[in-house]
Amino acid sequence: MAVWLFDDPIVIGLIVILVSLIVFGYLLMRRTVMSLREGYEEGQRRK
Repeated sequence: MAVWLFDDPIVIGLIVILVSLIVFGYLLMRRTVMSLREGYEEGQRRK
């Protein structure tokens, strides 16, 4: 059953798009959290 699923180029394209969105979302969230942490630490140093 799963063999014919990966023969379809549309399914492969959808899988690539989904994996790309997941990786992009992870990197975006990681960047946001790192920036928040850096800003918080900078604010603590200024006090």
